[in-house]
Amino acid sequence: MKPCLAIPIYDHGETIGNVVESLEYLGLPCLIVDDGSNEPTKSVLAELQQRFDWVEVVHHDVNRGRGAALRTAYQAAGARGMSHVIQIDADGQHNASDVPLFLDAIESNADALILGEPIFDDSVPFHRLHGRKLSRGIVWLETLSLSVHDPLCGFRCIPLAVTLPLLDRTRTGDRMEFDPELIIRLVRAGVPVINIPTRVQYHEEGVSHFRMVEDNLRIAWVYLRLALESIYTRSRTIEISSRSV
Repeated sequence: MKPCLAIPIYDHGETIGNVVESLEYLGLPCLIVDDGSNEPTKSVLAELQQRFDWVEVVHHDVNRGRGAALRTAYQAAGARGMSHVIQIDADGQHNASDVPLFLDAIESNADALILGEPIFDDSVPFHRLHGRKLSRGIVWLETLSLSVHDPLCGFRCIPLAVTLPLLDRTRTGDRMEFDPELIIRLVRAGVPVINIPTRVQYHEEGVSHFRMVEDNLRIAWVYLRLALESIYTRSRTIEISSRSV
């Protein structure tokens, strides 16, 4: 087992330092993918890479989106011989002290997709909380499974042995729709899921790059596209089966 940490970042220069410091106790290598951030964030990242020898920063010249940044993280981790990526967000919402729970889970089930199941406090916005419930129900329908407790939480552990080949043969979304799309595709591929309850906190001063209208439309479109893809695949399977009889 050779896990690493991965953090996609876009203009979170004010919080990334604390996030990295909170992960130091783990002794794991960390890939930070800078998705075209502003100069103040780039400056902070350069300082962190110089300060911590276990931190490596990979840069996108321009902002390509969260999904593109995560694909870069997975591919970079795979190229460095890593078996798993534990991803955590740069805005400080996730509880770094729960990372050992993810590590324990992959020790007992190396092939599993490990998903953070958020425990929210009163800081969670109403629309975010109920939007997640809707997404969860849609993912249950998309996968014909109740195994995914939250498809949107960015705190998760990705098994690279199955994920990298899937990404090589499949075109996925580049932005916020990537997270639920990858889960649906992995579950459809037969990857087992383990959910780990973890505290998630929304900070009043936090910067969110989730665009309420555009990103919700992207997520809705990916759900529709995956549903149509599933219908087409099943109809083709029935057609082929009927010809072989």
